[in-house]
Amino acid sequence: MDSRILNPRKEMRKTLRARRRALSPAQQTTAAQQLAKYVRAHPVSLRSRHIAIYLAGDGEINPLPLMQAATQMHKTCYLPVLHPLQENILWFSAYREGDVLVKNRFGLEEPLLGGKCFPAWALDLVLMPLVGFDRQGHRLGMGGGFYDRTFAFKQKKLFRPKIPTLIGLAHHCQEVESLESESWDIPLDYIATDREIIQV
Repeated sequence: MDSRILNPRKEMRKTLRARRRALSPAQQTTAAQQLAKYVRAHPVSLRSRHIAIYLAGDGEINPLPLMQAATQMHKTCYLPVLHPLQENILWFSAYREGDVLVKNRFGLEEPLLGGKCFPAWALDLVLMPLVGFDRQGHRLGMGGGFYDRTFAFKQKKLFRPKIPTLIGLAHHCQEVESLESESWDIPLDYIATDREIIQV
């Protein structure tokens, strides 16, 4: 039996990751600069003080220019770190360019614990990487479910559902016509690419 029929999301993830990895360094740099231009001027970004970002890898669009702009505006940026006590949940540790990083159990770099850490609900804005997206706000991630578990509280009525605001970042070439949503998927508020910001 064709494995793509068994796991279409896995096949789509493979295709879209290859698509973004095929971008040249010059294309990646231009895309990151264009992304920063759109996001830093958005009202949500302007009023946010505590902003989670990520370190780009695997062809992901790079939020570094956004972080640099936020730092100049005296905002605090945070990187996701694996929660020391709750399995498969993220915390967010304050980060400035050049801070010491260590590799976690997945081989991904994150700040040393012990600094200024924030729980997910205390952030104003979260900029998260996407593998794929559609215009209805559905996202395709790497498949680990870390962001979905971490922000599951947004689906509960006792929390303000718009706090924090979730913006998925991607190259425009990662857009697909339609993605099926799973019950545990946490919807995005916006999607930002190197060409536009999409409100969902």
